[in-house]
Amino acid sequence: MTNPFARALACGACFCYLPMVTAAGFIDDSKLKLQLRNVYFNENFRDEQGLSARAAATAKSERVEWAQGFLLDYQSGFTQGTVGFGVDALGLLGVKLDSGRGRSGTGLLPVHDDGRAADEFASAGATAKMRIGDTLLRHGTLLPKNPLLVYNDARLLPQTYQGSELVSKDIAGLTLTAGHLDRFKLRDSSDSVGLFVDGYSGPASGDFNYAGADYAVGKPLRLSYFHGELQNFYRQDFAGIQHDLPLAGGVLTSDLRYFKSRDVGAAHGGSIDNDMLSGQLVYNHSGHALGAGYQVLSGDAGLPYISGATVYSFSNVGIGKFVEEDEKTWMASYAYNFASAGIPGLTFMSRYLSGDNGRSGSAGLKEWERDVELAYVVQSGTFKGLGIKARNYVYRSDFARGRDSNRLYLTYDIAIW
Repeated sequence: MTNPFARALACGACFCYLPMVTAAGFIDDSKLKLQLRNVYFNENFRDEQGLSARAAATAKSERVEWAQGFLLDYQSGFTQGTVGFGVDALGLLGVKLDSGRGRSGTGLLPVHDDGRAADEFASAGATAKMRIGDTLLRHGTLLPKNPLLVYNDARLLPQTYQGSELVSKDIAGLTLTAGHLDRFKLRDSSDSVGLFVDGYSGPASGDFNYAGADYAVGKPLRLSYFHGELQNFYRQDFAGIQHDLPLAGGVLTSDLRYFKSRDVGAAHGGSIDNDMLSGQLVYNHSGHALGAGYQVLSGDAGLPYISGATVYSFSNVGIGKFVEEDEKTWMASYAYNFASAGIPGLTFMSRYLSGDNGRSGSAGLKEWERDVELAYVVQSGTFKGLGIKARNYVYRSDFARGRDSNRLYLTYDIAIW
């Protein structure tokens, strides 16, 4: 039976294909941007934890690749009138600059069956859109970003999805969101496939339906609730609260997040009965940001999420996610914006996470990670907007391979019009 929620979204989205009679706003308000991304990825494995003796004998000791990405992003305006129509388009191209059969698999480029990275890969997508007041309906290629699903954009090209999404901001302070997704492309692939839970290797897939609300109670308090379901895999609820408190010349931000996940239908991803509660405090003052947090999972299985996606958690960091069964994680972070010292565009970030008391199968687990990032964006002159970011990640675990990772990103946005 066709899902009624999906059918309603699709029926609304079909109106986006109606002829555009008055196109002044459609053309005049359009934007075309080209983003260049150059990424160097170097990751060394430090042990063979979690591998069988046979797998350890053939496992790679490092993954090293260098690639160039091109993201062409077109966004039209809307036709004039009570109901406005428009269309967006996204073109993605990744080109190999350096790789090797023994060094592939960084997530920058697709890997062929012989273990070699593809010389290049590309994909394109279009999105029809319709606006009524402050309500926007989009159908086609989407980059969803909500507590239940955040598209992954941590490598060369972003992960993209196919479906429909409705976002309404007609009520002051309230944002309502609803969506239906049925296909996606991983960040290192041009193949469109059905949706499935991370870690699943079978043939099944399912559509993902979600709906939720974000509400700002004045400036200091923000509330959110979302409900979603990946058909025949899992059902998930999220509730969050954020609050800003002026304190001693700075601002103390508290952020509390709760996920409740259960298997549903055929339960292709296995039995799931998981609760995850996490909280973080961040104090900002004079460019400094000092943070501390704690996260605890309880119940059967870890936190489920769609394959390849970014988890809306403080623990989704450079390498690890820290969302295993019954895992408890302490987090600490420090960041500094050098604009406060007269150097706008320069930022620094460091963080440390330690997780334990979880279960991976029948054995316990321990893992920790330390991340450092330094970034600079040119503020003026010929190369205004050029971004440079260096990342160093160190990860150790008693159930997975330890890694030392160094990554360098160069980005440059060119506004064509």
